[in-house]
Amino acid sequence: MKLAYWMYAGPAHIGTLRVASSFKNVHSIMHAPLGDDYFNVMRSMLERERDFTPVTTSVVDRHVLARGSDEKVINNITRKDGEEQPDLIVLTPTCTSSILQEDLNHFVQQAQLVSRSDVLLADVNHYRVNELQAADRTLKQIVEFYITKARKNGELSDSPFKTERPSCNILGISSLGFHNAHDLRELKVLLRDLGIDLNLVIPEGASVHELKHLGRAWFNVVPYRELGPLAAHYLQEQFGTPFIDTCPMGVVETARFIRQAQKILNEQGILVDYEPYIQEQTLHVSQAAWFSRSIDCQNLTGKKAVVFGDSTHAAAITKILAREMGIHVVWAGSYCTYDAEWFQAEVGEYCDQILMTDDHTRVGDAIAQAEPAAIFGTQMERHVGKRLRTPCGVISAPIHVQDFPIGYKPFLGYEGTNQIADLIYNSFTLGMEDHLLEIFGGHDTKEVIHKGLSADSDINWTREAQMELNKVPGFVRGKVKRNTEKFARERGLTEISVEVMYAAKEAAGA
Repeated sequence: MKLAYWMYAGPAHIGTLRVASSFKNVHSIMHAPLGDDYFNVMRSMLERERDFTPVTTSVVDRHVLARGSDEKVINNITRKDGEEQPDLIVLTPTCTSSILQEDLNHFVQQAQLVSRSDVLLADVNHYRVNELQAADRTLKQIVEFYITKARKNGELSDSPFKTERPSCNILGISSLGFHNAHDLRELKVLLRDLGIDLNLVIPEGASVHELKHLGRAWFNVVPYRELGPLAAHYLQEQFGTPFIDTCPMGVVETARFIRQAQKILNEQGILVDYEPYIQEQTLHVSQAAWFSRSIDCQNLTGKKAVVFGDSTHAAAITKILAREMGIHVVWAGSYCTYDAEWFQAEVGEYCDQILMTDDHTRVGDAIAQAEPAAIFGTQMERHVGKRLRTPCGVISAPIHVQDFPIGYKPFLGYEGTNQIADLIYNSFTLGMEDHLLEIFGGHDTKEVIHKGLSADSDINWTREAQMELNKVPGFVRGKVKRNTEKFARERGLTEISVEVMYAAKEAAGA
């Protein structure tokens, strides 16, 4: 275990709470010490929720440590059962409270005897999985719980009746998901255009009592790899329901998604041809295909970019940059290190290198060394870009409140292609902006000097060298600084003087 001040994916209990709080009328009891109870504030702020987040903390304090937690946890469950009357109460420990090694399953069994609500223990290993993995497992666990319950009550057969018209479930839309609400709206439009009804969306806005109807869908849609695949595999095992796990992000992948839906429907006896629809949308609704061949976008050809984020968004944006817009992706990476094999297979041919890490300092240093024209990453990479004076487009969680837009900004479907094209184009410094930066020196007035992104600088700058560096136009100052430090480091120098600066300039042939 290590201390970190920035985490790309949070601890496991955050994933469980994201899923549980997305369902309607589900309450969570978090067994945790004070300090682990920041989820309510985070969700209320980022999602701009009008209602209270349905999460209660059963606080682990010195009295609990002395007497045990069973009485307090059970009392909190039964109290919330009486006050809120939820359909389901989910009990989750945190990595801190898990140290106590208590039998929480026993607590749940005891509470179930006196509770009218269903009570479920989130069954995840808090030391081995992160927020995303825990969210995926919790969704599958809740689905399995209610499918099993429906079977026991005689409400569900092994082969439930399918809906009269072709329909699908969308799995993985949740609270605190990156642009999830916007993506859902765009997916609904896309499916409606294809003549496909929506059976259920889970977990966001769904009732747990509706989960027994999941098997009625003709197929399942899993737009994000981080949340939904385990539930999709479970439903395939239980009901033989096929699923599409292609993320419809970008012109090419959206067309591939539609063709997979066509194949599934044709195999089930519904003959459809979606090629005219793909052609119409690509040429006249999505502006991305035209824009990528316009004179404006031609200025991006060969520009260097780096991409970092969760598996879904980092892979999709990498393919859009390289395949659809002709931009050179120096390296692409993801903090979903457990998904390295899939990520390599998806983007290996579209970038020079792949970086799989959850260490933000490695990411920052890799960006500094690559010296890209633009960054596409998370909120952390946006901070890195500001320090390097390199523009950054935010394409993945973790994100800032400003990346939860009130306006409509999907990343999926054909409207998503327009939003992404705008984001990519506007993330580069081009044309007149370059000219103006050269004239006015940008907005930089600081004299702060850093080596790359790491704090452990081994190079000192003399006061005269610092003054000389500050005369360099702001938009190239970072590059000059890094090249000079690289020159000094290669020669074993620990101090940069004005003479070293001129020598580095001469060595670079400038």
